[in-house]
Amino acid sequence: MIRTTEMNKVTEFQQNGFITLENIYTKEEINQILALIESVESDKPTFRKSADVFAIRQFIKELPEIKDLIFNEKLKATIKEFGGNEYFVIKSIYFDKPETSNWFVSYHQDLTISVDKKQEIKNFTSWTTKHNQSAVQPPLDILQNIFTIRIHLDKTDENNGALKVIPASHRKGFYRPENINWDEENETVCNVEQGGVMLMKPLLLHSSSRTTNNKRRRVVHIEFSDIDLPENLNWAEKELVELG
Repeated sequence: MIRTTEMNKVTEFQQNGFITLENIYTKEEINQILALIESVESDKPTFRKSADVFAIRQFIKELPEIKDLIFNEKLKATIKEFGGNEYFVIKSIYFDKPETSNWFVSYHQDLTISVDKKQEIKNFTSWTTKHNQSAVQPPLDILQNIFTIRIHLDKTDENNGALKVIPASHRKGFYRPENINWDEENETVCNVEQGGVMLMKPLLLHSSSRTTNNKRRRVVHIEFSDIDLPENLNWAEKELVELG
């Protein structure tokens, strides 16, 4: 979908399920973030390293010093504008897709949340446990409440793994990739400059291609919500942010 002058940014985000914003971070801020990441030992269970990807799960928990760098005034204003004053972090991941990565991800929705423990709750399904971390698919209304901010530490385009999305697919509820009707749907590539961010809804169908231009794609992925989970179930990474 094309942005129109009549459609403000928040409305565009709600309708399309994604939006890109530039100049959230300066070059100096990006360099400070990268320097801190590169100073971390990578032998913890929450770290994943291979030829195709390096990832730090529970990123803010593992690197609490990063919080002040990530949540600058522009990002806090973005959270307030697109979410609200009550939104908090529920998941954070750092991804580094190396220059020669053959890692690709086919079209999917983000259907699971990270929680503190496994327990039987109505309409919470598909439980998994990896690296002592429980994940579950919650009811639709919880997923609809979440939004994600992807902070781009490198310029990203279709040649080094920029996300491809199907606009407005988040408004169709659970949408299986094999049911995509390409006669009706359109694909958009979300190019983002270094220091920019992409906001997206987890139910938005999205994918990522292999790297073909020998350039890295480093991204900080942070998910937000403003609701608590039922029956003493808790977000695994709940992190409050002082939005001012």
